[in-house]
Amino acid sequence: MTIGYLRVSTGKQHPANQKDEIERFAAQKSINVDRWVTDVASGTKNRNERKLGKLLSTLKPGDILIVTEISRLSRTLTEIMSIMGRCLEKGIVLYTTKEGYTFDNTINSKVLCFAFGLVAEIERNLISMRTREALAMRKAEGIRLGRPCGSFTKTRILRENRETVIRMLRDGNSIAAVCRNFNVSRETFSKFRRNCREVDEAVAESRHS
Repeated sequence: MTIGYLRVSTGKQHPANQKDEIERFAAQKSINVDRWVTDVASGTKNRNERKLGKLLSTLKPGDILIVTEISRLSRTLTEIMSIMGRCLEKGIVLYTTKEGYTFDNTINSKVLCFAFGLVAEIERNLISMRTREALAMRKAEGIRLGRPCGSFTKTRILRENRETVIRMLRDGNSIAAVCRNFNVSRETFSKFRRNCREVDEAVAESRHS
């Protein structure tokens, strides 16, 4: 069975040009396209969130999948590699009409897949490196990383009542009493205290008073 796979990002786009190109390619190869599958979805979506995922699960060894260009499979190189690997594993022949790629069980295809895999690994490493550098820069600039104080519901209660919490502590109330008053756990209070210096100082003052 030969499948022509078409993908457009929005319903306003039309896959007619892709279909025409695949039909011309198939005619040159003397291949008859048995079925057309059209996805209206962003290429950044995982294949399992698109018709492509179900399609790959139903194809059998010897089946042919044709796309106009490799980016129709996905917008991320790692996902493209995963799809190509799935095709090779199942013995599915993959053609791309614009780039002229043929992915089958030949040594040339395996070398090409290795090259794509190497590029995908480099891409992952670069993304990871850029992320680490950006975080290090933010930390050097004194920007607090992670969730802000009060990002969770229970912590937010303490955040919104910070002045009351500080007053209770300075009036001699224990941490347990504060937790009971706001119906929060000691663990939640500890997280709040670590991120709120004034509360930490109030706790220290109450212990020395």
